Amino acid sequence: MENLDQTTQTSKKEPVIKMRHITKTFGSIVANEDAQLDIYRGEILAILGENGSGKTTLMNMLAGIYFPDSGEITIDGKPVVISSPKDAFQYGIGMIHQHFKLVNVLSAAENVALGLKEKGRFNIKKVAQEIRTLCDRYGFELDPDEKIYNMSVSQKQTVEIIKVLYRGAEILILDEPTAVLTPQETEKLFNVLRNMRDAGKAIVIITHKMNEVEELSDRVAVLRKGTYVGDMLTKDTNAEEMSSMLVGHPVKLEIARPKPKDPKPRIEVKGLTVRNEEGFLKLDDISFTANSGEILGIAGISGNGQKELLEAIAGLQPTEKGEINYIHKDGTKEQLIGKDPLAIQRLGVSLSFVPEDRLGMGLVGSMDITDNMMLRSYRGGRPFFLDQKSPHDLAANVVDELSVVTPNLETPVRRLSGGNVQKVLVGREISSAPTVLLTAYAVRGLDINSSYTIYDLINRQKEAGVAVIYVGEDLDVLLELADRILVLCDGKVSGILDGESADKREVGLLMTRVGGSKNESVSEQDPQVKNTEGGKNHES
Repeated sequence: MENLDQTTQTSKKEPVIKMRHITKTFGSIVANEDAQLDIYRGEILAILGENGSGKTTLMNMLAGIYFPDSGEITIDGKPVVISSPKDAFQYGIGMIHQHFKLVNVLSAAENVALGLKEKGRFNIKKVAQEIRTLCDRYGFELDPDEKIYNMSVSQKQTVEIIKVLYRGAEILILDEPTAVLTPQETEKLFNVLRNMRDAGKAIVIITHKMNEVEELSDRVAVLRKGTYVGDMLTKDTNAEEMSSMLVGHPVKLEIARPKPKDPKPRIEVKGLTVRNEEGFLKLDDISFTANSGEILGIAGISGNGQKELLEAIAGLQPTEKGEINYIHKDGTKEQLIGKDPLAIQRLGVSLSFVPEDRLGMGLVGSMDITDNMMLRSYRGGRPFFLDQKSPHDLAANVVDELSVVTPNLETPVRRLSGGNVQKVLVGREISSAPTVLLTAYAVRGLDINSSYTIYDLINRQKEAGVAVIYVGEDLDVLLELADRILVLCDGKVSGILDGESADKREVGLLMTRVGGSKNESVSEQDPQVKNTEGGKNHES
């Protein structure tokens, strides 16, 4: 299905936007090369691509953030020049980015009015009324008078969408719009996007979640290595075919979940309370047990204590109270609180940590791949990667095993794409033969093929008896990969579920603390954990 004539896919409708022969380079890096794309009114188009395939760069050129080196963009058949976001707005194009650009101390209406030039922009009551009209038209739920700092993540996203609609956008581009949403919030967003499509808007979503592509989009376009591969009607394809187009060869999309073998308590957390540097409560009296030979998944909206939890276990986060015990195979316990990573290592605790901050905490950007391997002292055992005679050999094995794209082993890691930096970090940590593996968003920024390679590596660690704590943002993956799922909400444990029997909607409710007491799958090993009801989730 590659290199399809896009117009044949949409009943010969004329596209509102045509992008032809688009090339964009950043120094020696080619982000897009001779790329093309058609966008139609009354359609939801999903753009798929591996990490570094140029999908976001292509859309940034349409939104006026980047300017193409060559190529042509036409709107309704007329060539246009889009050199700034202001130009894009004049042509009815608005982009909603992953990182919101809102002023927290202002209301939704005040944020929408910011930057407007037309008469009446200071009449906030009038702006608020027009926002309510937009909400009624498309199905948004938003109070225009509410301050941004009181809003949930999904409400902030709604404000960003309203901002571009208020400015007259007819073509909306959303970059990874569900990355930090619960299943319930995702469902609401999808309903709104369908309403906008039915009203004649052109909707473009950049995503890596195949299930969302299948559920939401009308058509899917695939980019590979900066070039256009092809497009197809979503109803005429499936996840396996799309994945094969992404990587250029057949891909098997299955996550194994081998049964835990003789699981034993390895990490025991009791009454853990953590505040951040500003004094805000991030973890509130949480307790759980992580077992050897098991994957404990951590679910929750971003900012609900996941980062602080892993850092506390790794000895990188000061704690206010509570216990973190490492339980050796002979049953003896080591208290980890108050000990830094080196002190923890000296206790004979083999712990690996893949942090959320890849270059700030995980790797040194100015050092090459080999030198970053040397940052760890490798001990005996049965590590996954073979031939570890030297850091250079280890670096070569990691690059080969995880298909790291790099000119050579001497390339500074800051010059690699985000996905390739993540591969280096994950490979290094798994290579150290840990007994406990902590991972925060291990596949963030990775393409489909690399993601499934990481899932396989994590499962092999589990089969080797490692206690794996996996923080993930894709609930579909968590439900397939994890043996148990611990759900965090506002820094508290709102439930611990059996991974095999857990329901996605149930997890989503617990992420917003609406779970209820009927949950029968709270772990017997953690009888102190109770599900909680009520409340509203906010970013901390």
